[in-house]
Amino acid sequence: MSSSRSAPHWGSACAWDDDPVVALWEGLPRLEQTVTADACVVGLGGSGLAAIDELVGLGLRVVGLDGGRVAAGAAGRNGGFLLGGPSAFLHSAVETWGAPAVELYRATLAELDYLATVLGPDVIARTGSIRLAGLPGAPRDAAEAHDRAAEEADCTALAAALRDNGIRVEHYDGELGTGLFLPDDAAMNPSRRALELAALLRHSAELYEHSNVRHIESGRVVTDHGTVHAPAIIVAVDGRLEQVLPELRGRVRTARLQMLATAEGLPRRLPCPVYGRWGYDYAQQAADGRLFVGGGRDLFADAEWTTDTSPTAAVQHYIEHVAERMAGRPVDVFRRWAASVGYTDDGRPLCTETRPGVIAVGGYNGTGNLVGAVAARAAVALALDRTPPPAYLAG
Repeated sequence: MSSSRSAPHWGSACAWDDDPVVALWEGLPRLEQTVTADACVVGLGGSGLAAIDELVGLGLRVVGLDGGRVAAGAAGRNGGFLLGGPSAFLHSAVETWGAPAVELYRATLAELDYLATVLGPDVIARTGSIRLAGLPGAPRDAAEAHDRAAEEADCTALAAALRDNGIRVEHYDGELGTGLFLPDDAAMNPSRRALELAALLRHSAELYEHSNVRHIESGRVVTDHGTVHAPAIIVAVDGRLEQVLPELRGRVRTARLQMLATAEGLPRRLPCPVYGRWGYDYAQQAADGRLFVGGGRDLFADAEWTTDTSPTAAVQHYIEHVAERMAGRPVDVFRRWAASVGYTDDGRPLCTETRPGVIAVGGYNGTGNLVGAVAARAAVALALDRTPPPAYLAG
């Protein structure tokens, strides 16, 4: 490996935080008193901020809490992909869920359009995305060649499902390989996306960082140093959700997703977010040439069902292989990190009332950047108006 486990950047802050806007984040206060609000949102990642945005848009007094910095968990440490649709490819999701899978796809594209309008092109880059059949480069062995042929057939099936439902898709055949180009998708720095949203929302909501939640009950959230009284509580936590709300054990399960970033200066090769090998491996390239790369969870699944967020040698070694395939050359690794995300058995995110007035959202199955926001807005409707969640969410 290019970097040893003892290297200073092993398991350190993720490379997204090197962005000057993120580095200059001035922070939010800690909750140190008792406050009353119309609604309290626990978790200031992408979904929690979407819930706050929805609530303040209705003219409500809102308090938002996070145990650390805004988006210090998976919301700010993921691949930075803004992909339409559910976690499964559309044709597979339709086979399982039916028409609601298409409804979710359209809802995520609408959420992406909203984000792009609110945050602008400096934060949301409408680049599209590429789904490859396999990884770049010639297959290394017969097994990889067999898998690539199967994935090429699956890409054809996915393209047909997208076209049948009026969603744009193009065939991709280029330097990276063959697959599909989806022009509606986008890229971002996930930390910056969350912090920019928080900076906008802090003027209309009371937001608190480093306010660890110790207890949640109907009408009350207790932190280490303060308490929030609110009739509506939305718990917008993905990874470790079953620890925050133990009644969800068995419905959502936490897994570790690992990533790395290369050093600067690699030639520009990825024009947009790229994912391959059935979506398990993924990368995007920054303007300075750095690659942000993740994947391999399926190959080490038993070890990756964990709440531990320490990078591991086995997965990092594999991801470095993915980085070299994406770069088309050897790479120098600059940072390595991991984060916790939630998974459900059927791939549908959760939006459910766990206690009277307490709504939980999570279990985004590794694709929460847009799905999480859609689920959070549904959670607001459930909390305020008793509107049942759409069928693409598990109630």
